[in-house]
Amino acid sequence: MDLLDDSAIERKLADVPGWRREGDEIRRTITARDFPLAIRIVDEVAVEAERLNHHPDIDIRWRTLHLVLSTHDAGGLTELDFTLAARIDEIAASHT
Repeated sequence: MDLLDDSAIERKLADVPGWRREGDEIRRTITARDFPLAIRIVDEVAVEAERLNHHPDIDIRWRTLHLVLSTHDAGGLTELDFTLAARIDEIAASHT
């Protein structure tokens, strides 16, 4: 997977407005209405991550999920990060 340059990353970020760039990563925080729903969201993200063979870092704090995406083996951000970010957005939106 090819690394995206800064201008491509900025364009891609416009398509996933809940995400912000920090260096070679993109991050998003999702707050669920309760802990069981937060875990259901993580379960659905896990299914997508396996399907794409691309796995986010996820930190669960009660009902708040902190997600981080980067393509570590490529050394930065790739199209795959933004594909999974968009799917995570869809999953989160389906639970609001």
